[in-house]
Amino acid sequence: MGISKRGDHYLRKLLVHGARAVIRHAKNRDDGLSQWLKELSSRKHVNVVTVALANKTARVAWAVVHNDAAYDPALVAGC
Repeated sequence: MGISKRGDHYLRKLLVHGARAVIRHAKNRDDGLSQWLKELSSRKHVNVVTVALANKTARVAWAVVHNDAAYDPALVAGC
């Protein structure tokens, strides 16, 4: 689905830039999210992977705020 162009343009830009930084450093890591990114990067273009991660980050942030829950990295990685 991806990130729609509705909403705050600046926030969307920050999410995409943050995703680029995470993807750059995921090569050296072995956690669940980094493994998901490596596997997705092997099949998709880096820009598609960037937007997918930004979308995932936005959805996780919304869920944490909406449910007033603590962040759980194991749930984000899909483990």
